[in-house]
Amino acid sequence: MTVRIDKSDNVWVVIHNRPEARNAMDPDSADALVEAFQAFDRDPTASVAVLWGEGGAFCAGWDLKYAARLGDRDSFDKDIVEDLGFGMGAAPSPRGPLGPTRMELSKPVIAAVEGPAVAGGMELALWADCRVMAEDAYFGVYCRRWGIPLLDGGSVRLPRLVGQGRALEIIMTGRKVTAEEALRIGLCEKVVAPGTARAAAEELAREIARFPQAAVRADRQTVHESYGLSVREGMRREWANGIEAHHREGAAGAGRFSDGLGRGGDFGKI
Repeated sequence: MTVRIDKSDNVWVVIHNRPEARNAMDPDSADALVEAFQAFDRDPTASVAVLWGEGGAFCAGWDLKYAARLGDRDSFDKDIVEDLGFGMGAAPSPRGPLGPTRMELSKPVIAAVEGPAVAGGMELALWADCRVMAEDAYFGVYCRRWGIPLLDGGSVRLPRLVGQGRALEIIMTGRKVTAEEALRIGLCEKVVAPGTARAAAEELAREIARFPQAAVRADRQTVHESYGLSVREGMRREWANGIEAHHREGAAGAGRFSDGLGRGGDFGKI
């Protein structure tokens, strides 16, 4: 098994375990990651997931050694890209080449990045809501060397995080992006000591998971859905997403505040 799940209360850690390949992705691993995140999204007791690569690498992208063993283009297309094209209209999306990169979850995911997250591995990290990186971790569109384009959302998500010009420079050169630079340009949210990215990501996950989740998910959904909308249309979406959560949780929360909890911005007792 190349994917397993560690569960701790309402936080799940989804672990990709192909250290011999620096956690490069093959079809079986991609399918297993999709199944793991489908289970996470369905489980009513799960609130936040952490995605982590075991063995010191987040993901070295698609497994090119596996692809090379297929021998020719026909075999490559049959084993790797067949049935991955988008359907017509509103047809459901198949999984991405790297697995869950086309999934639209209702709950947050945090990428815990140790070592390389390059090529498709970078795209997999960009799919997450937040990224925690070890000091010696790095990103890079390393597939630039082999004539392989971004196919898992990298050219869509990266400009939304760092801006178009900077994204294009990173994409077109394929250069290494260190954790320090990633933090500076908004490509990750936290940098921690080597070997501690998983623990730091789990700590962040627990911080998010302790809050009333309907409001967390409503606000997250609005952020994802409001790209490209006018302010007015974005606020319409915000209202539509938030009002149900307000009815479900807001009155009870106001009551707890009225009873004396959370005064002065205290997050300790809510």
